[in-house]
Order: sequence, then C-alpha cells, then structure tokens
Amino acid sequence: MLNRVILIGRLTKDPELRYTPAGVAVAQFTLAIDRTYSNPQGEREADFIPIVVWRQLAETCANYLRKGRMAAVEGRMQVRNYDNSEGRRVYITEVVADNVRFLESSNRTDRDEIPYDSVQGMNGNKPDATKFTAAQRGNKSKSETEPLYPEGKPIDISDDDLPF
Repeated sequence: MLNRVILIGRLTKDPELRYTPAGVAVAQFTLAIDRTYSNPQGEREADFIPIVVWRQLAETCANYLRKGRMAAVEGRMQVRNYDNSEGRRVYITEVVADNVRFLESSNRTDRDEIPYDSVQGMNGNKPDATKFTAAQRGNKSKSETEPLYPEGKPIDISDDDLPF
C-alpha cells in the first residue's frame, strides 16, 4: 500500500505553532492549490489543504514561512475523527508533512540569515545548513559563486576521476 502526497501551493496564513503537553512542537497551516481548469465563469478555483508538521520542522516552518509564500510539501494523507460537543462525529482530512521546501526566497530587507532551500523533517535532523547572508548573495561574478563555471573553457576530467 502507498500513502504519499506531494503538493505545491501558497500559504493562506502564517503557520500556527503550538506545543504538546510533552513539549513536542506542532505547526499547522493551509496550502491553497490552484486547480488546472477554470469554472464556467472563467475563474480558476483552488483547493485548500490543511498541513501538519511536527518537531524541528514545525519550528522552522513557523519561523520562515509566511502567508502568500509558495511551498512544496511532501508527506502522507491522514484522516482523523472526534465527537464534537453535540455528539456528532467530525472527520478531518489533512497532510502530515515530513518534508517542506521553501520555493521562494525571503523578501526581507534586513541582513539576517534565511534558509535558502529546504528543510527535512520528522527524523530529528536539523534544517538544511545551506544558508546565504545578503552579503553572500551580493554582486559577485559567476566565476566567484560557481567554482566549476567553465568561463568558455572545457573542463578536463579523466576517466579515472569518474566513479562509474
């Protein structure tokens, strides 16, 4: 059996970070995902998918994701239920994310460090350590920022250097 979901969309509001009684971080947010077709009035519709993230990934998402930002989420679909105060059973369908990629860079004007690409999830790993400060993103030439940039010259690699 397979339960795998990959979604790309925009956050409808900032993530809500909370902690369980045991101190485990959990964040929730909703992704708005455009449908591929338009309705009869010519307007595009969207689906609003609730996302849940846990532990370090939850804290990182709460710190860096904001309303309107585009993100890719990978995880599993989960359906849970409970009985409300009226005695009716309520079903909730959500995606429990174990990988979130930030698809847009921060629009901040300050010089703080920001995550560049992605955050890996629930296995306790720290977020991707690749961070660039505004100074590092400055006006460097392509040869300074890309060490293998050929500058019009072929790269000489012998067959002994290849791993296959």
